[in-house]
Amino acid sequence: MADVEVPKSLSGLLNGIAQKMFFNNDEMTEELLKSELFPELPQEEFKALHEKMRGLLKSISTADMDHAQLEAFLTAQSKKQGGGGVSAEQAAALSRFWKSQRVRVRERLLAQSRWEPCLRGLSWRVDLQAAGRQRDTEHSGPVALMELELSRTGQDSEFVCVEFNEAKVNEVLKKLSDIQESIDRIVHRT
Repeated sequence: MADVEVPKSLSGLLNGIAQKMFFNNDEMTEELLKSELFPELPQEEFKALHEKMRGLLKSISTADMDHAQLEAFLTAQSKKQGGGGVSAEQAAALSRFWKSQRVRVRERLLAQSRWEPCLRGLSWRVDLQAAGRQRDTEHSGPVALMELELSRTGQDSEFVCVEFNEAKVNEVLKKLSDIQESIDRIVHRT
């Protein structure tokens, strides 16, 4: 393979891996990338190159590296002894790829990590209901009213209204406190 084609092939490989990993393009197979970009490379060598580039892209994207972090990471990778490091060509291709695709990859990863439907807004208030003529004490206490705005990407919002009496508010607060304690225990353990 000519020296001019190596950077193009590496760039194509990185784009193909990104299409498969981040954008769920199932047409971008390892076999297609090999046949189109590295036809002369033996299968074992291509598989090793593919796995190395895939692992590096995963590390870079997971850490959402900025330019300085990426350069430090690639410098450390290029200084690795043995076959585990990256060549200068590979480092340059990774740097070019990440510089041009970081925003798209980050947005895609964020979109994939969101739960649907998601909470867009919350408003609440406390109402005091006055007792009627029969002195209805059951319905005369404070009532918490919450309105939740839920939506899915690209769709209109749905609104859910919930009414709590004092006992239910206390129950919800207790459950939230239990959740917070569980999170604190896990966080302090690690």
